[in-house]
Amino acid sequence: MFASLARRIVYTLPIMAGVALVCFLLVHLAPGDPLVSVLPPDASEDLRQQLIKLYGFDRSLPEQFLSWVWRALHGDLGTSIASGRPVAAEVYKAVGNTLMLAAVATLIGFFFGSLFGFVAGYFSGSWVDRVASLLSIVGVSVPHYWLGMVLVIIFAAQLNWLPATGAGPGGSTDWHWNWEHVQYLILPAVAKSVVPMGIIARTVRALVAEMLAQEFVVGLRAKGLTDYGVFRHIVKNVAPTALAVMGLQLGYLLGGSILIETVFAFPGTGFLLNSAIFQRDLPLLQGTILVLAMFFVLLNLVVDLVQGTLDPRISRA
Repeated sequence: MFASLARRIVYTLPIMAGVALVCFLLVHLAPGDPLVSVLPPDASEDLRQQLIKLYGFDRSLPEQFLSWVWRALHGDLGTSIASGRPVAAEVYKAVGNTLMLAAVATLIGFFFGSLFGFVAGYFSGSWVDRVASLLSIVGVSVPHYWLGMVLVIIFAAQLNWLPATGAGPGGSTDWHWNWEHVQYLILPAVAKSVVPMGIIARTVRALVAEMLAQEFVVGLRAKGLTDYGVFRHIVKNVAPTALAVMGLQLGYLLGGSILIETVFAFPGTGFLLNSAIFQRDLPLLQGTILVLAMFFVLLNLVVDLVQGTLDPRISRA
């Protein structure tokens, strides 16, 4: 077990290094001047050169990359050009909000997606299967930012049941687990859950339909096992794949939340990335992308380990 864990961690290290290099290069290759947001229009050339030297833009790209990685390994992601605050502090708070939102959306999508998938798989070919499959296709196809705007119009503007934007009353960004704050989480979580719901439903439906046609299921029924007992065996066989899909969807929701968080003005990493892009804030953009990418890599590692625990065949392989 420990040897397998150590081997997987070693395999992850070059992936992390490659991710860091790609994040750094993509941000630096983008057009635009990162100092535009902080320099006044009538700034002198001396002031401009001082800022270039302060942020290290006067050095070569390899030197900047090595310095950036070395500081990142020590928890220093630099200083935001636009706000002047440490990037690590801003990213830490935003990541917590996004992780909470993505986790809630993934749980909603996994629960209803698994439910629709199992029902469709058990009644394969029936009208129930067609309805569940139609819902899953709609969930995958509908743009989640458009759905977010529709939810705001219906539940916030017309019915006035839930707040439209923000993460707390009065524009507060300090999260507390009470109804005053949870209600701000409902609409963006529902909007983000439709895509993973559809993907998980289609995956589980295909797996369940395939499992029901296997010979071992016929053998279980021949031995007099109840429907609940057969269901338990099917769940054990479907769980590793469904868990892998859920882990990937959680990773995608962590990194692909810009539009949803912008629609709902939710103070997460997507909202932070959107601000950093428009302000051309390179340190903030690099730090946010790096943290999200590392989350995705580590999440895949955790999913692999959990899969091996649920399915011994994966561990032996």
